[in-house]
Amino acid sequence: MAEIVGIKFRNMGKLYYFDPDGHKFARGEMAIVETTYGLECGEVVVPNREVKDEDIVKPLKKVIRPAQPEDIKRLKENMEKEKRAFDICLEKIAAHKLAMKLVNVEYTFDNSKILFYFTADGRVDFRELVKDLASVFRTRIELRQIGVRDEAKMLGGIGICGLPFCCTRFLNDFEPVSIRMAKEQGLSLNPTKISGSCGRLMCCLKYEQEIYDELLKTTPKVGAIVNTKEGRGVVSEVNLLTGNLKVVLDKAPESPPVSVHVRDVTVIRDSQIKIEEEEAEELLGLEDD
Repeated sequence: MAEIVGIKFRNMGKLYYFDPDGHKFARGEMAIVETTYGLECGEVVVPNREVKDEDIVKPLKKVIRPAQPEDIKRLKENMEKEKRAFDICLEKIAAHKLAMKLVNVEYTFDNSKILFYFTADGRVDFRELVKDLASVFRTRIELRQIGVRDEAKMLGGIGICGLPFCCTRFLNDFEPVSIRMAKEQGLSLNPTKISGSCGRLMCCLKYEQEIYDELLKTTPKVGAIVNTKEGRGVVSEVNLLTGNLKVVLDKAPESPPVSVHVRDVTVIRDSQIKIEEEEAEELLGLEDD
């Protein structure tokens, strides 16, 4: 077992584990730690606790010290500097006529580097922009191209569910989400219904997929040939969560389908869930490359 504290840098940042090195932290306190970017001031979101050795990547870096009032003051000053740097960078981008969208600016805690995050449709030659920015700020400049999902995570917002974005609140990493998931969950393949504000498939499609995968193993799909108490027929509609099916009987193809439960049918030949070519074309671009 090892004692850890979990620290985030910025509200939307990833959670990192550190060795508290004898310090006791409460949730919400700030701590100074060493990262690949140098000294950083982060928020403790997981107070001191014991975790299994296999759940962490060793060796853990140690917390240097709890943040002091002067550290918090510097953090606030950096945030003000970031606003100014954002405006200056926008002017420089326009002056260089670059096809890029500036998303965010971050100063490292010790001001040794400024990171500019941007999105763009393709590769951007920003070498002259970097030189221009370096001449203004007199420090190391890094421009980092990010995806639209990362942009949404940084900027935040409210999803169609009425809650703040999952990526902003608790998702540390983005998991792959596919159109097939939406199809298997019986959702309308309307781009406006299954995509988030970032323009990609909603992350929450991943949450219940494991359950749907299990249900699909025992539930006949639309197009499956089954035997019911009333005779043989073809499944025309499926509700995976309730197990209710609608079956068009072979002996009465023009009549309304009969309603049966999955436990009351025997599958003769199952079908497959397919994404039609027209559907795929309409949803082009919703999946991450």
